[in-house]
Amino acid sequence: MQQNNGLDKSQIISFAVLCVVLFGFMFYFQNKQSKEDQMKAEQQKTEQVKNAVKPTQANNINPNVTPNAIQTATLANNALKLEFNSLGGQVSKVELVKYKAYDHKTDQADLPLYLITKNNSNYGFQFKDKTGKTINTKDLVFAPAVSGNVATLTANYNGATIQFVYTLNNNPKAELKDQYAVDFKVRTQGLSKVTADNKADFIWDYSVRNLEKGRAQEQSHSEFSYAFNNYKDYEYDGRTTMDEEKETLNWIGVKQQFFASVIESKTGFTQSKGNQEAVEEGEYLKKLNYEGFVQMTGSELNQDFTWYFMPLDLPLLKSYDKNFDEILPLGWAFIGWMNRGFFIPIYNFIASWGLTAGWAIFLLTILVKLILSPIMYKQHKLSAMMRVIRPEIDEVNAKFKDADPMKKQQATMEVYRKAGVNQMAGCLPALVQIPIFYALFRFFPNFIDLRGKGFWFAKDLTAYDDLIKLPFKVPFLGDHLSVFALACTVVILIYTIMTSGNMQQPQQEGMPNMKVLMYIFPVTFLFFLNTSASGLSWYYFVSNAINILIILVIKYVILDEKKIHAQIQANKEKPKTEGKFQKRMREMMEKAQQQQAYQEQQKNKKK
Repeated sequence: MQQNNGLDKSQIISFAVLCVVLFGFMFYFQNKQSKEDQMKAEQQKTEQVKNAVKPTQANNINPNVTPNAIQTATLANNALKLEFNSLGGQVSKVELVKYKAYDHKTDQADLPLYLITKNNSNYGFQFKDKTGKTINTKDLVFAPAVSGNVATLTANYNGATIQFVYTLNNNPKAELKDQYAVDFKVRTQGLSKVTADNKADFIWDYSVRNLEKGRAQEQSHSEFSYAFNNYKDYEYDGRTTMDEEKETLNWIGVKQQFFASVIESKTGFTQSKGNQEAVEEGEYLKKLNYEGFVQMTGSELNQDFTWYFMPLDLPLLKSYDKNFDEILPLGWAFIGWMNRGFFIPIYNFIASWGLTAGWAIFLLTILVKLILSPIMYKQHKLSAMMRVIRPEIDEVNAKFKDADPMKKQQATMEVYRKAGVNQMAGCLPALVQIPIFYALFRFFPNFIDLRGKGFWFAKDLTAYDDLIKLPFKVPFLGDHLSVFALACTVVILIYTIMTSGNMQQPQQEGMPNMKVLMYIFPVTFLFFLNTSASGLSWYYFVSNAINILIILVIKYVILDEKKIHAQIQANKEKPKTEGKFQKRMREMMEKAQQQQAYQEQQKNKKK
């Protein structure tokens, strides 16, 4: 009697009902959530009317400077709004006009997106005067003046003049790449009479602001980024320290999940070093500190720099031709090529049809499945055939229960040979899917075109959906349950049950039960997906649902299990024809047996 190790029709119906109930919950929570959102929106409008925004003075970050001495100047174009502070002559506020930041109070992306504000960025040039005293420009008070699209900030120190000149392209017809760039010139006069060195130390302290919903995800993507060797080589550093004492950096930046602040030096930064530390809670994610030297000419600091405050949009980054596109963490080597050369262009092509992001991902999933269909079909057919020959495998295991393991393995291989089953054929699809999985793991949380795009109850496909909120935190899970992650876990569990019928039980004591491990995997996958991008969970829900459909079609339409089983029985009476694979396996096992026998003989001689 043949053992049924898959799902029968009643089980399939049960799982289908489970999926229907699950989707019922999805739509229920979606309607409930939308009503709550409307109430919150009305409440927020009321509060905005009651509480008019009041202007505030610039923060006094230097206790030796009086608040009245602090002045600000502003420049703006279609992409950026900049504020410059007279204390240190620094860029004190940067708003990206075309983007919004996530508000944890309203659960909406409705806040102005500031990369720099509230003194989270603090930079200056440090040098020593002839008395050995350390001078840092961020402690000096500059006088600001604005003329057109140029802001000039001037400070004096012991007769020396230090001038910072910022230029922002405010031509509405300018290329987008020019609108996110700020020309920064440093000019000094008389500094040679004050300083003792021929180089200045550029110091930059930066606290990364929390702009996205997924704090842990955004924090993991926040790090140093820099290029050297004439922009040819790129490096990033997510560790606690960075040390590039021997390289001359062309630019140094701090990247976040979707945005970056970068400063480029025309002569380069030398002897660079820095450190970073994570911030566990609050407004900031990480604190980063950078230090590098810039060369002075005749003890005068006359250098040209460029600030870039930009979204990590791949076409924009490529347009600079400064290796900025490497800032976008789409994966290394072949992984990155798949994202840049396939997933991003294909998604953009599908989205150009006017579809919402969720349905574009749906069609992208189907397209990937069609491309992989030849090898995926072989994998699923192999799985079905392994289930058919399960009784023969069980018969061999029972017959050779107490026999030599090598003989048992040979008998098992003989069953596979007669059935025409090549176990190695199932490895290729698994190997192909590994780089695809990793590419998508990089694609969904870093593709800015998906940022803020909702689908059903997920408000942002680059962040998790938290439709089901928990009254407490669960370790490794958080304070919510992602419905997309739950749905994906259910279909992976169904798929696992349907494909585990050909899995052999452990024949030796102490060996792990692979079936149990396969059932545990979908549950552990839930912990991974629950805080990941909901677009990734949606993709794998659709992908595994298609896998289940393929298995059902193969089992009930394409593959005649009774015919295969009868053919196996008939093949038992035919002369043996050994294939190349079986021959190699037999030779390997015979060699292993000979080696084992030789080792036993050597042991007996020693006795």
